[in-house]
Amino acid sequence: MALHDLSVALQDSALGQTIGGSAWLFPTLETIHLFCLTTVLGSIAIVDLRLLGLAGGGEPASVVLRRYTPFTWWAFLGAAISGGLLFVSRAGAYTDLPVFYMKLGYMALAALNMAYFHFFIEPTVAAWDRGPPATAARIAGGLSLLFWASVVVCARQVGFHM
Repeated sequence: MALHDLSVALQDSALGQTIGGSAWLFPTLETIHLFCLTTVLGSIAIVDLRLLGLAGGGEPASVVLRRYTPFTWWAFLGAAISGGLLFVSRAGAYTDLPVFYMKLGYMALAALNMAYFHFFIEPTVAAWDRGPPATAARIAGGLSLLFWASVVVCARQVGFHM
């Protein structure tokens, strides 16, 4: 069975029909998704700007990371759940859009960048906690901003095609 056939079957499921056929459920999920995504992007931007040395230089990087990372993860969970439910309601249409796959690709790149940062760069935070971040941390922060901005641009393009 082709991907398009699977996505149409998902869209035609009881859950897809309930979300897509409701006058209030889709807009409510979309509002939750946008709120969560805004929280994800805002908390990531604060950390990334600190990593780039452009903001928050008066605070140790470890404090900034400890303060904002929980917001990022909880909001990302909410965005993933609400985004998944939104996808179910229009899966057939989404999987026909190349920009939808671009969005997923940028999300994957952002996730890989974040994993690399957390496993390999963040453990060295004590060495650059109060001063300028290490070059690797700056690169990770810059890539993060680039990847997440690209996710937003692609997401808006998906919205324009729906």
